[in-house]
Amino acid sequence: MPRRNQGPRLRWLKKRSCYYINWTEGGRSRQRSTGTASREQAEIFFAEWLAGRQRSSGPRHPSEVLVTDVLTEYADEVGPGMVSPERARYAIPPLATYFEGRRLDAVTPSACRDYAAWRARSSGTVRRELGVLRAALNHAHREMRVAVQIPVVLPQRPPPRDRWLTRSEVARLLAAARSSPKARFHLPLFILVGLYTGKRKEAILSLRWPQVDLAEGIIDWETPGRRITNKRRGRSRINPKLAAHLARAKGRSSDLGYVISYAGRPVKDIKKGFAAACEVAGLEGVTPHVLRHTCATWLMQRGVSTWEAAGYLGMSEETLLKVYGHHHPDHQRSAASAF
Repeated sequence: MPRRNQGPRLRWLKKRSCYYINWTEGGRSRQRSTGTASREQAEIFFAEWLAGRQRSSGPRHPSEVLVTDVLTEYADEVGPGMVSPERARYAIPPLATYFEGRRLDAVTPSACRDYAAWRARSSGTVRRELGVLRAALNHAHREMRVAVQIPVVLPQRPPPRDRWLTRSEVARLLAAARSSPKARFHLPLFILVGLYTGKRKEAILSLRWPQVDLAEGIIDWETPGRRITNKRRGRSRINPKLAAHLARAKGRSSDLGYVISYAGRPVKDIKKGFAAACEVAGLEGVTPHVLRHTCATWLMQRGVSTWEAAGYLGMSEETLLKVYGHHHPDHQRSAASAF
């Protein structure tokens, strides 16, 4: 028998050092920060909040809405359906800590710059986290919870990384991956798939055997039900060397299972095992995404046409030329020879 709904109540949340209002709505547990550690002030906020619930619903002024409430609603309502939910999962805790007790009218350009200084992380990390804040604010505005749209100022986009692996570095990385007792099967396969296809980590980890047609030599990277985004996946041909590795791996797996798996289960993330292999191989500044950089760089160095390479990698030709074009043997050749 389900428990009786006790209605909204005030509770102390130790990990946030703050009082929160907890209630159940539509069968789901909800919570809202009071923005204070004082019991007296929390009870005043609670009373005003209860009175506000009796008024007619509609968009509210930014000064009436807490940043933490907007972030919580975004995580609950949008997070589960995101292509990369871990981005919001990692970004929301520091955002909630910094903006604890503040309302939306406190999200100003200067507050965004102060957050970057307080966070003391790379501009890329701060940009991703503030991007989650911007998405949460836009979601609240679209859902008619906030009367106005609030702009969020992001740090300047960092220059693209030019870190890629040489063939000797790849050999060291594969040797280190194969020496790991727990990862000696799935980690080398992940590395080879990343090098030979140039796909992102999320695409590789979500790949299942029904998407791999070894007879036709095609991988269909689009998974059923996946929301279409600018990060296109498409289809790609299988390199003959990679096909041999995939054929051996398929012999160890079930026909409907995941390509990158451990003990019959999908590998949720490869970050720790990959980092350990890089440490053993003596490689610095290498993440799983560097495999994509390496694939694109090698394609350019081999003189593959930019149109064909862009289609193979699932990116626009403009992006390929902007980030990797200088590796192509024909880069600026006509201009240099004109003299």
